[in-house]
Amino acid sequence: MGATGAVFQPELIELMRAVLDDTAAMLPEAKRTSTMKAEIASYILACAAKGERDPAALRMAALSAIVECTHYSHDISPERRAV
Repeated sequence: MGATGAVFQPELIELMRAVLDDTAAMLPEAKRTSTMKAEIASYILACAAKGERDPAALRMAALSAIVECTHYSHDISPERRAV
C-alpha cells in the first residue's frame, strides 16, 4: 500500500476511523471480520497518504478495492455501491 512514513494529524485519524467504520458497516455482517477491516484500513491509509481527505472518496476507494480484489460485489447492494 505504500503508506510507510506517513504522519497523520489527530483530526485526520478521527476522519479515517469514521470512514473505516462506515465502510465496514456497508459490508454484509458475515464479511465484517478483523481481516476485512484491516484491508479496508490499509486502502484508506494509502489514499490519505496520497493526500485524499474527502470521506466519500476515501470510502469509495476502499470499497472499490475490496470489491475488486475479493469479488464481494454480489454481497453489496446496488444502493450501497452508489454511496
